[in-house]
Amino acid sequence: MAEAAAAAATRVFLEVRRQLQSALLILGEPKEAGLPMDISVTPSSLQVKTSEGCTEIWLPAEVRLIPSSCRGLQYLPGDGLHLRLQAQAGVNTKLISVFNQNSQAQDCCTFYCQSCGEVIIRDRKLLRVLPLPSDNWGTLVGEWCCHPDPFANKPLHPQENDCFIGDSFFLVNLRSDLRQPRPELAPVVTHRLSSENHFKLKPKANTKVICKRCKVMLGETMSSETIKFYMTEIVIQPSERNFSIIPRSQFVQSIFAQCLVELSSARSTFRFSIQGHDGKVYILLWLLNSDSLVIESLGSSKNIKKFSLLEDISKADSSSALNAVKVLYQPCIKSRNEELASSWGSDISVHSLTLPSATCLEMLLILSRNNATLPPSLRYMNSFQVAFLKM
Repeated sequence: MAEAAAAAATRVFLEVRRQLQSALLILGEPKEAGLPMDISVTPSSLQVKTSEGCTEIWLPAEVRLIPSSCRGLQYLPGDGLHLRLQAQAGVNTKLISVFNQNSQAQDCCTFYCQSCGEVIIRDRKLLRVLPLPSDNWGTLVGEWCCHPDPFANKPLHPQENDCFIGDSFFLVNLRSDLRQPRPELAPVVTHRLSSENHFKLKPKANTKVICKRCKVMLGETMSSETIKFYMTEIVIQPSERNFSIIPRSQFVQSIFAQCLVELSSARSTFRFSIQGHDGKVYILLWLLNSDSLVIESLGSSKNIKKFSLLEDISKADSSSALNAVKVLYQPCIKSRNEELASSWGSDISVHSLTLPSATCLEMLLILSRNNATLPPSLRYMNSFQVAFLKM
Protein backbone atom coordinates (compact mmCIF):
# COMPACT_ATOMS: atom_id res chain seq x y z
CA MET A 1 0.00 0.00 0.00
CA ALA A 2 2.83 2.37 0.86
CA GLU A 3 4.59 1.54 -2.43
CA ALA A 4 1.41 2.32 -4.37
CA ALA A 5 1.06 5.66 -2.62
CA ALA A 6 4.68 6.51 -3.35
CA ALA A 7 4.26 5.61 -7.00
CA ALA A 8 1.22 7.87 -7.24
CA ALA A 9 2.82 10.78 -5.40
CA THR A 10 2.69 14.02 -7.37
CA ARG A 11 5.92 15.83 -8.03
CA VAL A 12 5.90 19.25 -6.38
CA PHE A 13 8.40 22.04 -7.09
CA LEU A 14 8.33 25.36 -5.24
CA GLU A 15 10.79 28.22 -5.65
CA VAL A 16 10.48 31.03 -3.12
CA ARG A 17 12.31 34.31 -3.84
CA ARG A 18 13.12 35.88 -0.49
CA GLN A 19 13.80 39.39 -1.76
CA LEU A 20 10.83 39.49 -4.15
CA GLN A 21 8.50 37.83 -1.60
CA SER A 22 7.05 35.65 -4.35
CA ALA A 23 6.79 31.94 -5.10
CA LEU A 24 6.45 29.75 -8.20
CA LEU A 25 4.62 26.48 -7.66
CA ILE A 26 4.67 23.66 -10.22
CA LEU A 27 2.63 20.48 -9.73
CA GLY A 28 3.89 17.68 -11.93
CA GLU A 29 1.64 16.17 -14.56
CA PRO A 30 -0.08 12.96 -13.38
CA LYS A 31 0.79 9.79 -15.23
CA GLU A 32 -2.83 9.38 -16.25
CA ALA A 33 -3.95 12.37 -18.31
CA GLY A 34 -7.00 14.11 -16.91
CA LEU A 35 -6.67 12.50 -13.49
CA PRO A 36 -8.66 14.67 -11.03
CA MET A 37 -6.51 16.56 -8.53
CA ASP A 38 -7.55 18.28 -5.32
CA ILE A 39 -5.02 21.01 -4.48
CA SER A 40 -4.94 22.66 -1.07
CA VAL A 41 -2.65 25.61 -0.37
CA THR A 42 -2.38 26.84 3.19
CA PRO A 43 0.08 29.39 4.60
CA SER A 44 2.27 26.61 5.97
CA SER A 45 1.75 23.60 3.69
CA LEU A 46 0.85 22.21 0.28
CA GLN A 47 -1.33 19.18 -0.30
CA VAL A 48 -2.20 17.40 -3.55
CA LYS A 49 -4.75 14.58 -3.49
CA THR A 50 -5.63 12.20 -6.30
CA SER A 51 -7.66 9.02 -6.34
CA GLU A 52 -4.43 7.04 -6.00
CA GLY A 53 -2.45 8.96 -3.39
CA CYS A 54 -1.65 12.13 -1.52
CA THR A 55 1.42 14.37 -1.52
CA GLU A 56 1.93 16.83 1.34
CA ILE A 57 4.77 19.27 1.92
CA TRP A 58 5.24 21.37 5.04
CA LEU A 59 7.06 24.66 4.55
CA PRO A 60 9.96 25.87 6.70
CA ALA A 61 8.93 27.96 9.70
CA GLU A 62 10.21 31.21 8.16
CA VAL A 63 8.14 30.80 4.97
CA ARG A 64 4.43 31.59 4.69
CA LEU A 65 2.35 31.51 1.52
CA ILE A 66 -0.64 33.77 0.88
CA PRO A 67 -3.27 31.47 -0.72
CA SER A 68 -5.55 34.35 -1.78
CA SER A 69 -2.75 35.75 -3.99
CA CYS A 70 -2.77 32.79 -6.43
CA ARG A 71 -2.46 34.04 -10.01
CA GLY A 72 -1.11 33.08 -13.42
CA LEU A 73 -2.68 29.64 -13.30
CA GLN A 74 -1.78 27.66 -16.44
CA TYR A 75 -1.29 24.07 -17.51
CA LEU A 76 1.72 23.09 -19.63
CA PRO A 77 1.50 19.64 -21.28
CA GLY A 78 4.34 17.39 -20.18
CA ASP A 79 5.22 19.76 -17.37
CA GLY A 80 2.24 20.27 -15.09
CA LEU A 81 0.20 22.98 -13.42
CA HIS A 82 1.91 26.35 -12.84
CA LEU A 83 0.79 29.08 -10.47
CA ARG A 84 2.35 32.04 -8.70
CA LEU A 85 1.73 33.30 -5.19
CA GLN A 86 2.92 35.95 -2.83
CA ALA A 87 5.11 34.63 -0.02
CA GLN A 88 6.34 35.95 3.26
CA ALA A 89 9.91 34.73 3.70
CA GLY A 90 12.54 35.90 6.11
CA VAL A 91 15.43 37.53 4.27
CA ASN A 92 18.81 36.08 5.18
CA THR A 93 20.79 39.25 5.82
CA LYS A 94 23.95 37.41 6.88
CA LEU A 95 26.18 36.90 3.87
CA ILE A 96 27.53 33.36 3.77
CA SER A 97 31.27 33.60 3.24
CA VAL A 98 33.78 30.90 2.44
CA PHE A 99 36.32 33.31 3.92
CA ASN A 100 34.94 32.30 7.31
CA GLN A 101 34.54 28.56 6.73
CA ASN A 102 37.74 28.00 8.72
CA SER A 103 37.92 28.68 12.42
CA GLN A 104 38.63 32.15 13.70
CA ALA A 105 42.16 33.42 14.12
CA GLN A 106 43.91 32.43 17.35
CA ASP A 107 42.33 28.93 17.27
CA CYS A 108 44.27 25.74 16.56
CA CYS A 109 43.04 24.25 13.28
CA THR A 110 43.47 20.97 11.48
CA PHE A 111 43.37 20.73 7.68
CA TYR A 112 41.73 17.58 6.28
CA CYS A 113 41.38 16.12 2.79
CA GLN A 114 37.66 16.49 2.14
CA SER A 115 37.46 13.31 0.06
CA CYS A 116 38.92 10.85 2.57
CA GLY A 117 39.53 12.70 5.85
CA GLU A 118 43.32 12.37 5.79
CA VAL A 119 45.03 14.94 8.05
CA ILE A 120 47.04 17.35 5.90
CA ILE A 121 48.11 19.91 8.54
CA ARG A 122 47.60 19.17 12.22
CA ASP A 123 47.10 21.70 15.05
CA ARG A 124 48.02 24.86 13.15
CA LYS A 125 47.54 28.04 15.16
CA LEU A 126 46.39 30.75 12.75
CA LEU A 127 47.26 34.23 14.00
CA ARG A 128 46.26 36.00 10.79
CA VAL A 129 43.53 34.99 8.32
CA LEU A 130 43.51 37.58 5.54
CA PRO A 131 41.87 37.84 2.09
CA LEU A 132 44.20 38.40 -0.85
CA PRO A 133 43.63 41.45 -3.06
CA SER A 134 41.86 41.10 -6.40
CA ASP A 135 43.66 39.54 -9.34
CA ASN A 136 44.40 42.85 -11.06
CA TRP A 137 45.89 44.61 -8.03
CA GLY A 138 49.36 44.69 -9.59
CA THR A 139 48.04 46.52 -12.65
CA LEU A 140 46.23 49.04 -10.47
CA VAL A 141 49.40 49.74 -8.44
CA GLY A 142 51.27 50.37 -11.67
CA GLU A 143 48.64 52.87 -12.79
CA TRP A 144 48.49 54.69 -9.45
CA CYS A 145 52.22 54.98 -8.74
CA CYS A 146 54.36 57.58 -10.46
CA HIS A 147 57.49 55.61 -9.55
CA PRO A 148 58.49 51.96 -10.13
CA ASP A 149 56.18 49.41 -8.57
CA PRO A 150 57.43 48.88 -4.99
CA PHE A 151 55.76 45.44 -4.82
CA ALA A 152 57.16 44.05 -8.07
CA ASN A 153 59.63 41.69 -6.37
CA LYS A 154 57.69 41.04 -3.17
CA PRO A 155 55.33 38.07 -3.61
CA LEU A 156 52.46 37.79 -1.14
CA HIS A 157 53.69 34.75 0.76
CA PRO A 158 52.03 33.80 4.06
CA GLN A 159 54.24 33.61 7.14
CA GLU A 160 54.32 30.69 9.54
CA ASN A 161 50.97 31.37 11.26
CA ASP A 162 49.18 33.03 8.33
CA CYS A 163 46.41 31.89 6.04
CA PHE A 164 45.80 34.00 2.93
CA ILE A 165 42.49 33.47 1.15
CA GLY A 166 41.93 33.87 -2.57
CA ASP A 167 38.83 33.46 -4.71
CA SER A 168 38.87 29.66 -4.55
CA PHE A 169 41.99 28.75 -2.59
CA PHE A 170 43.97 29.10 0.64
CA LEU A 171 47.66 29.95 0.82
CA VAL A 172 49.43 28.47 3.86
CA ASN A 173 53.03 28.15 5.02
CA LEU A 174 54.38 24.68 5.82
CA ARG A 175 57.53 25.80 7.63
CA SER A 176 56.33 24.56 11.02
CA ASP A 177 55.12 21.25 9.57
CA LEU A 178 58.43 19.99 8.21
CA ARG A 179 58.63 17.26 10.88
CA GLN A 180 55.05 16.13 10.37
CA PRO A 181 53.66 13.84 7.64
CA ARG A 182 52.95 16.02 4.63
CA PRO A 183 50.95 15.58 1.43
CA GLU A 184 52.86 14.41 -1.60
CA LEU A 185 54.56 17.47 -3.08
CA ALA A 186 55.68 17.72 -6.65
CA PRO A 187 59.07 19.34 -7.40
CA VAL A 188 59.00 23.05 -6.54
CA VAL A 189 59.44 25.47 -9.41
CA THR A 190 60.58 29.07 -9.19
CA HIS A 191 57.91 31.66 -9.93
CA ARG A 192 57.26 35.36 -9.99
CA LEU A 193 54.31 37.57 -9.08
CA SER A 194 51.76 38.28 -11.77
CA SER A 195 48.33 39.88 -12.05
CA GLU A 196 46.63 36.50 -12.44
CA ASN A 197 46.04 34.59 -9.20
CA HIS A 198 49.12 36.40 -7.81
CA PHE A 199 51.58 33.80 -9.11
CA LYS A 200 52.77 32.53 -12.45
CA LEU A 201 54.24 29.05 -12.74
CA LYS A 202 56.62 27.93 -15.43
CA PRO A 203 54.90 26.18 -18.37
CA LYS A 204 54.41 22.42 -17.97
CA ALA A 205 55.65 22.54 -14.38
CA ASN A 206 54.37 19.68 -12.22
CA THR A 207 53.40 21.45 -9.01
CA LYS A 208 50.51 19.27 -7.84
CA VAL A 209 49.92 18.54 -4.17
CA ILE A 210 48.41 15.06 -3.84
CA CYS A 211 46.66 13.43 -0.86
CA LYS A 212 48.78 10.43 0.18
CA ARG A 213 45.72 8.30 0.99
CA CYS A 214 43.23 8.86 -1.84
CA LYS A 215 45.53 10.49 -4.45
CA VAL A 216 43.17 13.43 -4.99
CA MET A 217 44.76 16.70 -6.07
CA LEU A 218 44.55 19.10 -3.12
CA GLY A 219 46.42 22.08 -4.51
CA GLU A 220 49.72 23.28 -5.91
CA THR A 221 53.14 24.23 -4.57
CA MET A 222 53.92 27.92 -4.90
CA SER A 223 57.38 27.87 -3.28
CA SER A 224 59.45 25.61 -1.04
CA GLU A 225 57.30 26.67 1.93
CA THR A 226 54.00 27.91 0.47
CA ILE A 227 51.16 25.73 -0.75
CA LYS A 228 47.91 26.72 -2.41
CA PHE A 229 45.04 24.48 -1.26
CA TYR A 230 41.76 24.60 -3.22
CA MET A 231 38.65 25.26 -1.11
CA THR A 232 36.76 22.40 -2.77
CA GLU A 233 39.37 19.87 -1.63
CA ILE A 234 40.14 20.92 1.96
CA VAL A 235 38.09 21.06 5.17
CA ILE A 236 39.45 23.24 8.00
CA GLN A 237 38.08 22.59 11.48
CA PRO A 238 39.06 23.48 15.06
CA SER A 239 41.43 20.78 16.30
CA GLU A 240 39.19 19.82 19.22
CA ARG A 241 36.48 18.66 16.79
CA ASN A 242 36.38 15.32 15.05
CA PHE A 243 36.36 15.28 11.27
CA SER A 244 32.77 15.29 10.02
CA ILE A 245 32.05 13.47 6.77
CA ILE A 246 30.11 15.58 4.24
CA PRO A 247 28.92 13.95 0.98
CA ARG A 248 31.27 15.05 -1.78
CA SER A 249 28.65 16.48 -4.16
CA GLN A 250 26.94 18.37 -1.34
CA PHE A 251 30.24 19.89 -0.21
CA VAL A 252 31.44 20.86 -3.70
CA GLN A 253 28.26 22.61 -4.79
CA SER A 254 27.87 24.35 -1.43
CA ILE A 255 31.43 25.76 -1.46
CA PHE A 256 31.10 26.66 -5.14
CA ALA A 257 27.78 28.46 -4.57
CA GLN A 258 29.23 30.38 -1.62
CA CYS A 259 32.19 31.47 -3.78
CA LEU A 260 29.78 32.83 -6.40
CA VAL A 261 27.74 34.72 -3.79
CA GLU A 262 30.87 36.18 -2.17
CA LEU A 263 32.41 37.32 -5.46
CA SER A 264 29.20 38.75 -6.89
CA SER A 265 28.68 40.77 -3.71
CA ALA A 266 32.26 41.97 -3.33
CA ARG A 267 33.03 42.69 -6.99
CA SER A 268 29.63 43.13 -8.67
CA THR A 269 30.44 40.43 -11.19
CA PHE A 270 27.90 37.82 -12.27
CA ARG A 271 29.57 35.97 -15.14
CA PHE A 272 32.24 33.39 -14.43
CA SER A 273 34.60 31.26 -16.47
CA ILE A 274 35.38 28.04 -14.61
CA GLN A 275 38.76 26.68 -15.63
CA GLY A 276 40.92 23.80 -14.50
CA HIS A 277 44.44 23.98 -13.15
CA ASP A 278 45.48 22.88 -16.66
CA GLY A 279 44.23 26.22 -18.04
CA LYS A 280 41.29 24.73 -19.97
CA VAL A 281 37.84 26.32 -19.66
CA TYR A 282 35.23 23.77 -18.56
CA ILE A 283 32.11 25.83 -17.75
CA LEU A 284 30.72 29.27 -18.53
CA LEU A 285 28.37 30.31 -15.75
CA TRP A 286 25.99 33.24 -15.20
CA LEU A 287 24.65 33.89 -11.69
CA LEU A 288 20.98 34.92 -11.87
CA ASN A 289 20.00 35.19 -8.21
CA SER A 290 21.16 34.08 -4.79
CA ASP A 291 17.96 34.51 -2.73
CA SER A 292 16.09 31.35 -3.74
CA LEU A 293 14.65 28.79 -1.37
CA VAL A 294 13.92 25.60 -3.32
CA ILE A 295 11.39 23.13 -1.94
CA GLU A 296 10.73 19.97 -3.88
CA SER A 297 9.21 16.55 -3.51
CA LEU A 298 10.48 14.18 -6.18
CA GLY A 299 7.92 11.49 -5.50
CA SER A 300 8.97 8.13 -6.89
CA SER A 301 12.45 8.10 -8.37
CA LYS A 302 12.55 4.49 -9.59
CA ASN A 303 13.12 5.63 -13.18
CA ILE A 304 15.83 8.17 -12.32
CA LYS A 305 19.29 6.98 -13.26
CA LYS A 306 21.64 7.30 -10.28
CA PHE A 307 25.28 8.28 -10.31
CA SER A 308 27.49 7.24 -7.40
CA LEU A 309 28.76 10.80 -7.05
CA LEU A 310 25.24 12.17 -6.75
CA GLU A 311 23.24 9.57 -4.86
CA ASP A 312 23.20 11.78 -1.78
CA ILE A 313 21.21 14.46 -3.64
CA SER A 314 18.77 12.18 -5.47
CA LYS A 315 17.18 10.27 -2.61
CA ALA A 316 13.94 8.54 -3.43
CA ASP A 317 10.64 9.77 -2.07
CA SER A 318 12.18 12.71 -0.24
CA SER A 319 11.35 16.36 0.30
CA SER A 320 13.90 19.08 0.88
CA ALA A 321 13.98 22.82 1.54
CA LEU A 322 17.34 24.38 0.80
CA ASN A 323 18.81 27.81 0.13
CA ALA A 324 20.13 27.90 -3.41
CA VAL A 325 21.62 30.07 -6.12
CA LYS A 326 20.13 30.00 -9.61
CA VAL A 327 22.62 29.87 -12.46
CA LEU A 328 22.77 29.65 -16.23
CA TYR A 329 25.59 27.56 -17.61
CA GLN A 330 27.21 26.30 -20.79
CA PRO A 331 29.58 23.30 -20.85
CA CYS A 332 32.83 23.82 -22.75
CA ILE A 333 34.18 20.28 -22.89
CA LYS A 334 34.80 18.41 -26.16
CA SER A 335 35.22 21.68 -28.10
CA ARG A 336 31.70 22.90 -27.24
CA ASN A 337 30.96 26.64 -27.14
CA GLU A 338 34.51 27.57 -28.15
CA GLU A 339 33.42 30.86 -29.74
CA LEU A 340 31.45 31.92 -26.65
CA ALA A 341 34.32 30.91 -24.35
CA SER A 342 36.72 33.01 -26.41
CA SER A 343 34.35 35.99 -26.26
CA TRP A 344 33.95 35.69 -22.48
CA GLY A 345 37.71 35.25 -22.08
CA SER A 346 38.35 38.70 -23.55
CA ASP A 347 35.59 40.39 -21.54
CA ILE A 348 36.88 42.15 -18.40
CA SER A 349 33.48 41.77 -16.71
CA VAL A 350 33.88 37.96 -16.69
CA HIS A 351 35.69 36.59 -13.63
CA SER A 352 37.82 33.44 -13.88
CA LEU A 353 37.72 30.80 -11.15
CA THR A 354 40.36 28.07 -11.12
CA LEU A 355 39.75 24.61 -9.62
CA PRO A 356 41.36 21.19 -10.09
CA SER A 357 40.34 19.83 -13.48
CA ALA A 358 38.69 16.76 -11.91
CA THR A 359 36.58 19.06 -9.70
CA CYS A 360 35.50 21.07 -12.77
CA LEU A 361 34.18 17.83 -14.27
CA GLU A 362 32.45 17.00 -10.97
CA MET A 363 30.87 20.45 -10.97
CA LEU A 364 29.65 20.00 -14.54
CA LEU A 365 28.11 16.64 -13.60
CA ILE A 366 26.37 18.22 -10.60
CA LEU A 367 24.99 21.05 -12.76
CA SER A 368 23.75 18.57 -15.37
CA ARG A 369 22.10 16.37 -12.74
CA ASN A 370 20.43 19.33 -11.05
CA ASN A 371 19.22 20.57 -14.42
CA ALA A 372 17.71 17.16 -15.24
CA THR A 373 15.66 17.15 -12.01
CA LEU A 374 13.97 20.49 -12.78
CA PRO A 375 10.52 20.62 -14.40
CA PRO A 376 11.08 20.61 -18.21
CA SER A 377 9.91 24.21 -18.66
CA LEU A 378 12.61 25.50 -16.30
CA ARG A 379 15.61 23.67 -17.75
CA TYR A 380 16.56 26.18 -20.45
CA MET A 381 16.76 29.95 -20.82
CA ASN A 382 17.64 31.07 -24.32
CA SER A 383 20.69 29.00 -25.26
CA PHE A 384 21.76 28.36 -21.66
CA GLN A 385 20.91 25.51 -19.33
CA VAL A 386 19.50 26.32 -15.88
CA ALA A 387 20.42 24.79 -12.55
CA PHE A 388 20.10 25.47 -8.82
CA LEU A 389 23.17 25.01 -6.65
CA LYS A 390 22.13 24.23 -3.11
CA MET A 391 23.93 25.70 -0.12
